[in-house]
Amino acid sequence: EGVRILQSRDPAIRSLRDVPAETVIQYKTLLPPKVFDRVRYVTGEIERVQAAALDLEQGDLRSFGARMTETHRGLKELYEVSCVELDFLVDEAMANRGVLGARMMGGGFGGCVIALVQSAAKQSIEKSLAAKYHDTFGINLSVYEVKITDGAGKIV
Repeated sequence: EGVRILQSRDPAIRSLRDVPAETVIQYKTLLPPKVFDRVRYVTGEIERVQAAALDLEQGDLRSFGARMTETHRGLKELYEVSCVELDFLVDEAMANRGVLGARMMGGGFGGCVIALVQSAAKQSIEKSLAAKYHDTFGINLSVYEVKITDGAGKIV
């Protein structure tokens, strides 16, 4: 729907990849509120992912983490696919200095949270989050540690 409406102003638009985030803001009055929010999230996320890739190339984990958290805010507020438990975990994780970023991942309305945590803070943050989560929801928190490695590559 968003693409169709935006195409009425610019026929060159074939997908939301063709639309800079600022263009969405420019045409806000053309888009129904929900469509505007969804399109704003998608175009913003496209730009965020491109910037996050540069952050990783430059080794800027603090900036990368901030973009992770921005993604969560967009998923929560604009795309509306989060839930109270995931929002709680992201907010509580981000209250810790040792967390550089956090966001929901998975299918939404459940799923899980991935957080970028400084190694030295991992155990204390995990323990604190588990206790707060159990106190709030009566659910035991499952934590899975993942190790960042190089992505797929060609085997010669």
